[in-house]
Amino acid sequence: MKQILFPQILSYCEARISEFESIPAERKAILARIAEYIRNKRDENQVIQLVYICTHNSRRSHFGQIWGAVAAAYYDVPTVLTYSGGTEATAFHPNAVAATKRAGFDMQCLDENTNSLYEIYFGENLSTACFSKTYDDATNPSENFAAVMTCSDADENCPFIPNVELRVATTYDDPKAFDNTPQQDEKYDERCAQIARESLYVFSLV
Repeated sequence: MKQILFPQILSYCEARISEFESIPAERKAILARIAEYIRNKRDENQVIQLVYICTHNSRRSHFGQIWGAVAAAYYDVPTVLTYSGGTEATAFHPNAVAATKRAGFDMQCLDENTNSLYEIYFGENLSTACFSKTYDDATNPSENFAAVMTCSDADENCPFIPNVELRVATTYDDPKAFDNTPQQDEKYDERCAQIARESLYVFSLV
């Protein structure tokens, strides 16, 4: 049954899908490995668990978790669960939160503190919960999952992730480099869009 996305999220997805040809061939090959993993798990009627990992679990890994969930809903791929984590816990960064809101998500802060918990809604009865945590946090799967490394630092500093079935590095430039500059919002929106585009491309292959 096709999932019902919010109109602004649906439009955002369609805009990113129209940009698939801009994804370099070498990245498409990397993304195809994730699609193959998802396809195999689906064909075996198994739950598909994707954990997006970055150093601080504050920006790119949250974008990955969110857009992975949206892409699964857009392409109606069932039993997909997306998570995120870091090599250390910090917080879902305010600039990344703002970019998520600009993309059209309805965000509710459920526990406002130094590491707030957000419920992020993107459609009818569709949401994902985001807060900063380490990749091995109890709320993340400990087996039968794929690890998607969204930054090179996390990939280098996580030489071993126990019980991972697939580990793929889809590294992205860090928008943190533009914090407190005139390009801040532009660069966060750019990274959000790139991760959305590539997440949708993955699920388009499934």
